Amino acid sequence: MPAEPDGAIETRGLEPVPDDERTGRVRELVPTWVAANISVLLLTMGAGLVISNGLNLWQVLVVAVAAPVLSYGIVGLISIAGKRGGAPGMALSRAVFGQRGNLFPGTLIWIARWGWETINAVSGAYAVLTVLHLLFGIGSSTPLIVVTLLLFVGCTFAVSGLGINALRVCSTWSTYLFGAFSVLVLGYLVATTDWSAVFGKPAGSTAMMVAGIGTIAAGGISWVPSGPDFTRYLPRTASAKGMVGATVGGAAVVVIPLVLMGAVMAVGTPDLASAQDPVSFIGELLPTWLAVPYLLIALVGMLLINSMSMYSAGFTAQTLGIRVPRAWAVSVNAVISLVFGFLLMVVATSFFGSFISFLTLLAVAFSAWIGVFGVDMLRRPAYDGRALMDTGRTSAYWYRGGYAWQAMTAWGLALVVGLLFTKVDWFAGPLASTWIGRNGLGWAAGILTSAVLYAVLPRTAPTAADGDGDGGEGRGDGSGGTKDTDGRELSGSLSN
Repeated sequence: MPAEPDGAIETRGLEPVPDDERTGRVRELVPTWVAANISVLLLTMGAGLVISNGLNLWQVLVVAVAAPVLSYGIVGLISIAGKRGGAPGMALSRAVFGQRGNLFPGTLIWIARWGWETINAVSGAYAVLTVLHLLFGIGSSTPLIVVTLLLFVGCTFAVSGLGINALRVCSTWSTYLFGAFSVLVLGYLVATTDWSAVFGKPAGSTAMMVAGIGTIAAGGISWVPSGPDFTRYLPRTASAKGMVGATVGGAAVVVIPLVLMGAVMAVGTPDLASAQDPVSFIGELLPTWLAVPYLLIALVGMLLINSMSMYSAGFTAQTLGIRVPRAWAVSVNAVISLVFGFLLMVVATSFFGSFISFLTLLAVAFSAWIGVFGVDMLRRPAYDGRALMDTGRTSAYWYRGGYAWQAMTAWGLALVVGLLFTKVDWFAGPLASTWIGRNGLGWAAGILTSAVLYAVLPRTAPTAADGDGDGGEGRGDGSGGTKDTDGRELSGSLSN
């Protein structure tokens, strides 16, 4: 499909971005990852650290700082692959798992995104309902829930369909607006909060603090496979360290204050962490003149989060063989989030419980892929663009029968290990009662397991057919050289 990177609608799909079109800048990643975290759910999660985990404000501060540094540090590292290969994350994943093997982690990640987009759609719908109640006294009803969900998902589909340029513009403006109103809310809380009650709360256990870091970090982990999607327009010379710093900084500047604000709000609203509606409490704690604009800006933020997720989901759908343009590939996820969102708002009894359970499983589902892809990225200086797009036997990434058995083995075993240590409302692995399981670190066990296994297993060698393919990555001659689609020798490392 012809690409129009400077137009209103991005038409480029999975194909790598040519060097002459890589005009992005590293600093543009800051508003991107700010926008990815503009969600009132972080307030609810901050309250959960106080109410459910029993932490005091200083422990919440440690969690709020450690979680984005850990999770978005991984996002930033994996996003380096985007500037090396110029393609979306799940397309680059073909080089790791093989053209057929990549269908397995790709399918799991695509399905996992259904839940993430459902959670965001529900949060956005609740924000609309809360604004309608504050301004006009309109109460919630099933028909209104359907209308608000349709409105939110429809807007999400429109923005994600437009592509990277629309996301950049919206992310930049939402960053400024949300930052300004967050300062106002923070000032209001400083002036009205009973600080003696806040600072008088006793400290919780170290185990609960570690578990809190895992819970908050799980949200960031879910963005790891999407990291390259937002860096593929960066030039090959872009600073890797700058990319990691911009990613962590953009996330931390939102996560830290929102989690802390949620912890402070929990003093005045102790049932916040268990509420069915995770948004309406803002109308109870803040005056209308502040609550309404803050919710509207947060609504834009949640719309952007969903748009970014659907943007990446469109690429993932294409890697699975859904042969439609990227802008239409996101429509599948839009419909799914509508159906699941309705069920969550009307049928589910505990939004927060469902959210935490989903977030935990989401992190585990992604962790096995992260370990394998990360180790491969450290070994691989560049990606063969022609081989990425060639899904047949002539591809350098066909390996044996379309599968890289080393990557598949490490991924499958790590997925099982992660689930063994995981416990949610309706599922508990046999090792969930161990220290790793109690501290919510099943996802960390998954990353470590897949990384170690893939690192010690023998490297996947190109087949004879691969060596004869155009633009194949290496020729099996032990030189370690990698050529791009024009046959030019490429090199790279983490430092570049």
